Amino acid sequence: MKIITDEKRIKELLSRGVERIIDEKSLLAKLKSGKQLIIKHGIDPTGSKFHIGRAISLWKLKEFQELGHKIVLITGSFTAQIGDASDKQAMRKPLTVQEIKENMKNYEKQLGQILDLKKTEFNYNNTWFDKMNVKELLKLTMGFTAQQMIQRKNFKERWEQQKPIGVHEILYPIFQGYDSFIIKADLEIGGNDQLFNLVVGREIQKMLGQKPQDIMIFEMLLGLDGRKMSTSWGNVINTTDSADDQYGKIMSMKDDLIFDYMRLATKIPLDEIENYKKQIREKRLNPKIAKEKLAFELVKMYHGENLAQKAQKNFSTIFKEKKLPEKIETKKISGKKMPAVELLFKSGLVNSKSEARRIIGQNGMKIDGKISNDWKKEIDIRNEILIQVGKRKFLRIKGN
Repeated sequence: MKIITDEKRIKELLSRGVERIIDEKSLLAKLKSGKQLIIKHGIDPTGSKFHIGRAISLWKLKEFQELGHKIVLITGSFTAQIGDASDKQAMRKPLTVQEIKENMKNYEKQLGQILDLKKTEFNYNNTWFDKMNVKELLKLTMGFTAQQMIQRKNFKERWEQQKPIGVHEILYPIFQGYDSFIIKADLEIGGNDQLFNLVVGREIQKMLGQKPQDIMIFEMLLGLDGRKMSTSWGNVINTTDSADDQYGKIMSMKDDLIFDYMRLATKIPLDEIENYKKQIREKRLNPKIAKEKLAFELVKMYHGENLAQKAQKNFSTIFKEKKLPEKIETKKISGKKMPAVELLFKSGLVNSKSEARRIIGQNGMKIDGKISNDWKKEIDIRNEILIQVGKRKFLRIKGN
């Protein structure tokens, strides 16, 4: 396969959204050499969905793939049973094999939104760790000291606060690093919370006689509320969210995040982003216009241009014209009457009954245009009703 060594493309590849490269000189030489590189990325199966913060790494892999390089994804089917402590202030609950399998069900479909799966190699690290014996593990651990492991920021903080640090947590970077040796990685990419683990990979490769991988670390994309992007906080945009949801979430976020999202989560040219920034700074442009551009481009990346246009139109209809969307799905639910919390959960507009109770209690649910804030109230569904959750989710329901 032909390897593309175009200087302009390589320059953007190494700079846009990139916080740090180890060793940049080495990586640049590799990319200019015309040799196909093995690019490694680890996927931690701790959740069933990818948010757009995690997708930054995937889009960068796509760029490497388009230049002709080999993408190797390592799913932590073994290491997820330990739990990566990279940015954690307490011991993580290890996942069971069943939980890991459940989380991994739709991974390939989500990855296929971005990567060419026919040119992507998938590996599961239980393949080699299930066969590793104690002697081999001891050999790896002898290359590191306990001081090295606990000096990482979050371990140091937990040590000072007398919070427990599990021995299994200390071993995690060694296992992740060994993955790099197995696949002979030339480069490993990841978020800034992964730097320590990736450096350990370099050291293990050197210990075992391989050339050390280079490392590429990305800037962190904050959540919609300005905090760290976290599924548990609900401040995320998932790659599988509907076009309307993605568009609406962007339009609801803080204005000061617009340009980071443009730069890190879309393909909008950097000079165009700078132009938007300049016009807003000089008060020649309303930030809302830039936000609309961001929302459209982000939705287009995951759903295509047609759905992006529809999402834009639906948003305008709901928020500017105060009208209902043109198309609202109708769903049949068995029964004649049921409590509001049960109805909202069965509608599929929420993921759990606890979420349904929270939304109803916060006046976030409307039935036929009227707020319904009593989650115990029996709702008559014998005639078709219109449910609205928040400002963007609508569903017609009819019982039988």
